[in-house]
Amino acid sequence: MKSAPRPFFRNRDQMIPGRPAPVTQVGVLGWLRTNLFSSWFNTLLTVAALVLLWRIVPPLLGWTVFNADFSGETGEECTAAGACWAWVDQRINQFLYGFYPPRAYWRVNVALLLLIPAVAYVLFDKLPYAKYGRWYSLSYPVIAAILLIGGFGIERVPTDQFGGFMLNLVAGLAGIALSLPIGILLALGRRAKLPVVRYASVIFIEVVRGVPLITLLFVAIIILELFLPPRVSLAQLVRVMVMITAFSSAYMSEVIRGGLQSIPSGQDEAAQAMGLSYWKKMRLVILPQALKISIPGIVNTFIGLFKDTTLVVTIGLFDILGQARLLQTNPDWIGKVDHETFLLAALFFFVICFSMSRYSINLERRLDTTRR
Repeated sequence: MKSAPRPFFRNRDQMIPGRPAPVTQVGVLGWLRTNLFSSWFNTLLTVAALVLLWRIVPPLLGWTVFNADFSGETGEECTAAGACWAWVDQRINQFLYGFYPPRAYWRVNVALLLLIPAVAYVLFDKLPYAKYGRWYSLSYPVIAAILLIGGFGIERVPTDQFGGFMLNLVAGLAGIALSLPIGILLALGRRAKLPVVRYASVIFIEVVRGVPLITLLFVAIIILELFLPPRVSLAQLVRVMVMITAFSSAYMSEVIRGGLQSIPSGQDEAAQAMGLSYWKKMRLVILPQALKISIPGIVNTFIGLFKDTTLVVTIGLFDILGQARLLQTNPDWIGKVDHETFLLAALFFFVICFSMSRYSINLERRLDTTRR
């Protein structure tokens, strides 16, 4: 007598235990397969990129590290086939501080250390004592100005002695801190119903955006002084910072205006239905959404502004590029540091600009309400 066939499922109420994912789908192998070898075309691009890196990276490391000179008093002592980094030990202060008095270097260092918590309370949430930290961030520009320029018992240092990477930081951070609020006001002014405000904003934005930054810098040095009262004189660095801020604000306003135009009209109508005033509506409903949408454009403008601070070398201010060129003409190092100085300057800019870019990506992820 034949036995009855065995059922396929012995127990329909029993779940099949989970099994680990295939090795090729997770971990390093999974990442490589998904991002680098997902198709024959991506595989071809990956192989080509690896070959290109193999042709570039080893010679670059050889020139910058393995075959380089790191000690010496003059360029004549750099006899290796690679780069000459002996100047860094002697001239790094010139690169960082320019003509700032050596006895006052500590003031620049303290201002830079105090900048870290000031920026942290602006960029990150859930920090301890956040309320007091934000007030500190607002007061930091005054603290930094007192430290760098002097006053209140601190020796005064003229701004024409600012230079090196410190000059780029001062001009860049001032432009970034001022261009965002001014750009917001210009964007709102361009959308205002009052004709005087709207036309004034449009004229400012279009005139400033239609002129190269280098032209505005020459205006700041040569022409701006003519429009000031007879007994009023602004330092050269202050005039430059005014023009850099105005230039960046004009571009920032258009970035923010694009974010404002992407907000559905229902948001504005809902805010009005709740009885919110114009400024409360903008502060609580419209602007937070518009700024979130505009984050990539805002950060891109900030990065462009920071890199544009190198244009001050054309009007006689010795920023980090000016110091690099000055070192190249030094009799002790002439002909030996033509590439090294620019490479170090590029490294400084890359670190800061890359950090801003990565933070913007992180901020977009945190503010993304569509992710679970």
